[in-house]
Parts: sequence; structure tokens; C-alpha cells
Amino acid sequence: MADEGTPWARAHLALTLLAIDPAGLKGLWLRARAGPVRDHVTTALAAVPLPARRLHPTITDDALFGGLDLSATLATGRPTYTPGLLATPALLLLAMAERAPSGLAARLAAALDTPGHALVALDESADPDETLSPALTDRLALFLDLSDQQWSDTAALTLDAEAITAARSRLASIKTPPEATHRLTEAAAQLGIRSLRAPLLALATARAAAALAGRAKITEADLLTAADLAFAHRALPLADMPDQPQPNPEPPPDQPDQPTEQQTTQSLPEELLVEAARAALPTDLLARLAQGRAARAVKGATGTGAAKSGNRRGRPLPSRPGRLGTGARIDLVATLRAAAPWQPLRRRQSNRPDAVLLVRPSDIRLKRFIETSDRVLIFAVDASGSAAFARLAEAKGAIELLLAAAYSRRDHVALLAFRGTDAELILPPTRSLVQTKRRLAGLPGGGGTPLAAGLKLAMATAAQARARGLTPTIAILTDGRGNIALDGTANREQAEADALQFARLIRATATPALVIDTANRPQPSLQALSKQMDAPYLALPRADAHRLSSVLEAALGG
Repeated sequence: MADEGTPWARAHLALTLLAIDPAGLKGLWLRARAGPVRDHVTTALAAVPLPARRLHPTITDDALFGGLDLSATLATGRPTYTPGLLATPALLLLAMAERAPSGLAARLAAALDTPGHALVALDESADPDETLSPALTDRLALFLDLSDQQWSDTAALTLDAEAITAARSRLASIKTPPEATHRLTEAAAQLGIRSLRAPLLALATARAAAALAGRAKITEADLLTAADLAFAHRALPLADMPDQPQPNPEPPPDQPDQPTEQQTTQSLPEELLVEAARAALPTDLLARLAQGRAARAVKGATGTGAAKSGNRRGRPLPSRPGRLGTGARIDLVATLRAAAPWQPLRRRQSNRPDAVLLVRPSDIRLKRFIETSDRVLIFAVDASGSAAFARLAEAKGAIELLLAAAYSRRDHVALLAFRGTDAELILPPTRSLVQTKRRLAGLPGGGGTPLAAGLKLAMATAAQARARGLTPTIAILTDGRGNIALDGTANREQAEADALQFARLIRATATPALVIDTANRPQPSLQALSKQMDAPYLALPRADAHRLSSVLEAALGG
């Protein structure tokens, strides 16, 4: 076993508790990239007393719940069904769990709500906005983050089979003190955990820890272990903690103002549980998990481009009934499945008992696919005025940071600058970091602010990107309202009217946009522009390249 306090000691304890009570703990959220480190952990799962079943994000309902055995049905002439993976209690290992669609997450969540099953969600996400579905994170008691661990740092994860068996036999007789549930619930509330399942999962973790230690009832040490393993990853960062009113009633006249020793002792355990949960994981990890939860909460925030259905290519979807001659591709297996149960009846009705297979138009099933397009973020940068140098420098840095991470996603970046009397496309949509650095090296600045021209060119660039199958998002970076009209004249009123007109046109094209105000004080004109564009408005007066790239990555995720 690894030294106490190390990630591997925590992993050893978590795996041991899961092996003791898989049905009570429901499972494990394992955040680690595919490789020998993760395989080292999954190998230790052999101690869990459940048969292992491997799942993938595109698994079908027939594989989960069972379905028609086509070959046996056609051979015997009678409907023959096969059981699914969820027919008997099992340890489900879900690979690429962060990519599991909401439908699959809901089905697995329903399976976890029934006694017997346990799930190990293998989270391979590389970005903070990629995370597990809340339906799954709410039901898994344990969490391990080994994404930063190297193979050279691994420690032995050999679980003691005899100790696990003995603890499992003691589990049913473990006594739960009446105050244990109250203290865990109070600690969860102080950590900002809103789920009612969390205290129950933590209580199951404490029971397993007590059984492992050979104790007859749950003790303070077991509650601390439960807070560490079941609460730490669910807690909100300190900056995001909801403000909770602190009641301070006036004490009766015959009692002192200071709390008594007994009151201090009763409030201490909750504080210890909270501190144990806070100390279990680094603060940056809590912030990254919270960022991922926020990204999943935004409608459509999947971290990919626009999804479109078709019947030619992409990720397969369940087939649907259809007709021949529509240009769609027939799903032969699904068609045979639909026709097989009706063969005995159709043979009798058609007086053709020797017919091998009778297929009717209602049996036809057509293939369906879902395809996600590449994404492109179009920077429209204000290159006018005295602040252009700093603004352009930060925009260049943000573009390079975005493109440096674009190789793990299908992202493109384009840059246009508006200054003087017109706007210019500096960088067409690209993924090439070398070309980007070369194009951005000599980008000039200065002059008036032709905001309308910048919006016009941004809309045209978005239209061209959409025609190429890309999903565009426009990010406007400026520190003031336009003062150059679309015809090139220095007319502030006309310039503002032209900008509002193109803002409405961008909204009409349903192009996602973002207005970033870099002025020292928020500009009402830019707030009005973002409202006409139906786009978020962000005031970032001192935005550096890293902050800009973070904001724009979030915009891409939406």
C-alpha cells in the first residue's frame, strides 16, 4: 500500500471500500486519461464481487436492456429474446464517460437507483468544460483524480481479499449513531452541496470504513473518511459558496453571551468534516470541476460544433421507420428485427408456410447519423486609437493560446481588425499555429473606429464559414462606440445606427456572438449593441491573453 496521504493511498482506500459495499456506494468517478495508470486502477477492481461489464457512450438500448435475437428468431420461427447487460447486477465500466449522451446517462442513473448495480465512470476529459453528466455524478459516492499521476509514481493497489471478505460480513451489523446522518447533512450544506443523495452516499461510505476497521459502529474517524471521499469533489470553491445567514439570537438574561463548552463540542464535528473535505482535494481541482458543472448547465454547452442529422455519415443513431426511395440507407438488421416477430402470422395469412421471410413496408428501418461540424471563433478586434497596441497584443496572445489547444478539438480561429475607415480580414479561418504567428506579427493599429464595418465583415466571414460546414461564433473586442459610418464618413450618429443595424442582422442569422468591453469603464453603447445582437456582454477592462482565451473557450463551448 502507498504512503498515507498520497493519491495512491486514497485510491487504495476508495477501491477497498467499493469492494466492500458496491451496491451501497453505487460506484466510482475515475478521472484519468487512458493508459497504464488507469489500467493499474481498473485491474484492482477485480476484487469487487460483481461481474464486470464494459460499456461505451454509443451503446444501444438493445445491448443494455436486451432485445430480439434475430438469428434464433429466424431459425425457430418464434420470437427469441436475449438479456441485456443490465439484466443482472454488474460492475459497469463506462469508457469516455464525459461523452456519454444525456439519454444514456439517464438510463444508467435509473439502473443505479435499483439495488445491485455499480458504475465506474472512466472520465478521460482533457478540458475543464468536459465533465460527467450530473445524473451520474450525483449517484456515485467516490471520486479519484489521477490525471496528473505518472507511471513512475504509481504504488501497489493490491487489495486484501481476506480483509474485504471479513468487512463485508460485518457490514450488515454496523450500528449508525443517530447524530451521524445529521452531521453529514450539516457538513454537506456548509460545503454548498445541494444533493440529498450525497449525505446518504457518505453514510454508506462511513459504514464501509467502519466495517473495514472492524468497529461495531460508525465513529468520528469513519465520518472523516466519508467526508474526504464522498464530499470533496462535490463541494463548491470558496468563492462560489452561497451566502448563508448566520442567526444570532439574543441569549436569555440568565445565560452568558459566550457559548457553553457543550455547544462548542457539538459544533466541532461539522467543522472537522468540512475541513476534511476541503483538504482532500486541491483548490484548483474544485474550481475546474465547478467550471465543468457550469458548462454542462448551459443549454447546448457540449464542447462541440453544431449537430446535424443525416443518413450518410457521423455517429450512428437508432434507426427509424421510413420508406424506400427517399435516398436514405436501409438498416438491414433493424428491418429484420422488426419483421421477425410477425413471420408465423404472416405465413398463415399469406398461405405460404414455406416462406423464409416476409417483409412489409412497415418493417423498413432507415439508418440515422448525427454529425458535428467544426467550430470557428471569429475575432473582430478594434485596432483604433491609442489603446490598440495593448488590445491587439492580448488578442494575439489569446488566439495563440486557443490554437495551441485546438489540436485536441476541431477548432478554427479567424481574426479581423477594424481601424481607420474600413475592416480587414487579417487571418482567415485556420488551425495552423505557425501561419497564425506569421500573420499576426506585423498587425498595425491606430485611426478611427469603424465598428459597423467590422460587424459587416464579421457577419460575412461567419456566412462563408457556415457555407463551408463550420459553426461560427463572433467575438467583438472593443473599448468604445463607433465613430466612422459605413460609408467612411466621420459621423458618430450614423456610425452608431449602422452598427445597431448590423447587430440586428447578426441576431437574425442566429450566429452566436460575444461583446467584450475593454474600456476602463463599462460603455452603455456597447451594452445596447450586445442587446440588439442578443449576445452576452462582458466588461474586461484589464483582460490579459489568458483571461481572454478562457472567456472565449467558454463561448466556444456554448
